[in-house]
Amino acid sequence: MSSSRHPRAALCQLSVTADKRANLCAAQALLEEAKRRGASVAFLPEAFDYIGSSREETLGLSETLAGETMTQYTQMARKLDIWLSLGGFHERGCDWESEQRIYNSHIVINNQGEIVSTYRKCHLFDVELPEKGVLLNESAFTIPGPSLVAPVQTPVGQLGLGVCYDLRFPEFSLALQKSGADILTFPSAFTEATGAAHWEVLLRARAIDNQCYVLAAAQVGRHHDRRSSYGHALAVDPWGVVMADCGGERAGVALVEVDLDKIRSVRGNMPLRKHRRDATFYTSL
Repeated sequence: MSSSRHPRAALCQLSVTADKRANLCAAQALLEEAKRRGASVAFLPEAFDYIGSSREETLGLSETLAGETMTQYTQMARKLDIWLSLGGFHERGCDWESEQRIYNSHIVINNQGEIVSTYRKCHLFDVELPEKGVLLNESAFTIPGPSLVAPVQTPVGQLGLGVCYDLRFPEFSLALQKSGADILTFPSAFTEATGAAHWEVLLRARAIDNQCYVLAAAQVGRHHDRRSSYGHALAVDPWGVVMADCGGERAGVALVEVDLDKIRSVRGNMPLRKHRRDATFYTSL
């Protein structure tokens, strides 16, 4: 266990398939390692539960928050005495029987095994980049979330919850920071093409823009014949410095210390919030 006065966060990188049981076992091994190394909060990536190879498989494997998968994770959090950020759970929508659509949900579980926050991804990834082999239409089976959720207090600070594509919308992160976020979280499954081009620069930009820590757990490697993920789960400090990078080859876990005094120092020395003009100024053109 760490003797540091600063709490530790564990950034996990997974390489999941449609085999939910195997995915759970892989995640459990990383969470157990995180706990052994002194983490008080562990972060899993988008689609930590599975990645299906078709729309039908993706929908067929989905569950409610009361299903077996979330039950397993709440029990794990309680047993390990650790908080969990579970980004990108395939949650069945409220009109599942009639609509057969899901939410892409970021769940936070405390160390008592209680779900304390649920954010449903509001920016859906409908993108065609034929020259790069990227063609995804998330809205074909996913319901956009209705709203942001307030940052949630955890042992490492106030978490602002996002998922993957939300990262590309600066207004989203700024709203969370204005609501008290110390840490912006973007659990992701970036494609290899978009990840190589944009992943690190976007995460560092959000950290610099908002003078927050940014923690982004990631998927890595091949999930099925038509989909692979970039990896490079990343932690960035409020000055934009990369603190940890899990690389682009394999699953793993990296631990970082979160020093909230660093946020106060960066914001005090360069008071962006004080210098920002009121909202009407930026809509005056």
